[in-house]
Amino acid sequence: MTSAAVPAYRRLSVEERRTQLLGVALSLFAHTAPGGVSLDDVAEAAGVSRPLVYRYFPGGKQELYEAALRSAADELELCFAEPAAGPPTERLARVLDRYLAFVDGHDAGFSALLRGGSVAETSRTTAIVDEVRRAAAEQILVHLGVPRPGARLRMMVRTWIAAVEAASLIWLDEEKRPPAAELRAWLVDHLVALLTVTAATDEETAAVVSSLLALETHQGPVGVLARRVLPVVSGAAHLL
Repeated sequence: MTSAAVPAYRRLSVEERRTQLLGVALSLFAHTAPGGVSLDDVAEAAGVSRPLVYRYFPGGKQELYEAALRSAADELELCFAEPAAGPPTERLARVLDRYLAFVDGHDAGFSALLRGGSVAETSRTTAIVDEVRRAAAEQILVHLGVPRPGARLRMMVRTWIAAVEAASLIWLDEEKRPPAAELRAWLVDHLVALLTVTAATDEETAAVVSSLLALETHQGPVGVLARRVLPVVSGAAHLL
């Protein structure tokens, strides 16, 4: 009886080895909160020794965690990049599909990232998370066609980003129910509703909504939402 063949050890370049270790760390942090992952875990998963991990990350687990977090943040920021073509709500749906796929794939690590309280949390890790939030808000404003918004519109977008984060965490707590596609559709509707309410008292947002509506289609998210909402609000006609 022969034993299973052991893959030959391959010497990697400095950059390849660092990339490998970061990939392994990201995979571990994706399913286990930072406090539950040790350097020994990373070394074992990468098939290297603990001293080798220290050679690339002399600051130990904290440095490795921050580097992995930076890598994940870069990936998360890319979720919000979308060509400025087609109806805005359809672009937003594609952005949210990528975002929710990221949340699904990183699970416990995503929860630890946004909830904080980790033994690995520092001002630097908090700054990385805040940078992702700012980048996401800026991308949404680009899709709204307002790169330099006023205070009300900027606050509204940041409020929606916070709601998306909260919904994502609740979604994980609820064992990823409802299905991601339903959650995405609801989050798109949520942004449309926030824009509509803000437009009622803010001229800038009203102009943005008017421009966006011209780009939407009858069968798109805004058209579908309008047809669902009209029967609900028709009962308020006596208040007009």
